[in-house]
Amino acid sequence: MSLTDVAAPAGVVVGRVEDVPPGEGRAFVADGVQIAVFRLRDGSLHATQAACPHAGGPLADGQTDVDVLVCPLHQYAYRWGDGASTSGAAPIRVYPVREEDGALVVTL
Repeated sequence: MSLTDVAAPAGVVVGRVEDVPPGEGRAFVADGVQIAVFRLRDGSLHATQAACPHAGGPLADGQTDVDVLVCPLHQYAYRWGDGASTSGAAPIRVYPVREEDGALVVTL
């Protein structure tokens, strides 16, 4: 089965779940929008805008835990649930993401 064979109503297939190792993030483009998708060690999936609003840092390279994403450039932290900064920076955009038949499906 190819990625184009997966029906993804109300979402965009950006890749396969195995494209994102547990505990890491990867950058993708969904309908021209740069996003970062994360697969935490507990198996949960999260998606955010790709660049930190503070200095454009690559959020896909950030450190993660179950509550927050930390930008690799200046350690600004953002909550998964709403994208709000825990360190006073502007918020980031978060996107719903799910696994569907092995595909990563992001709703923009």
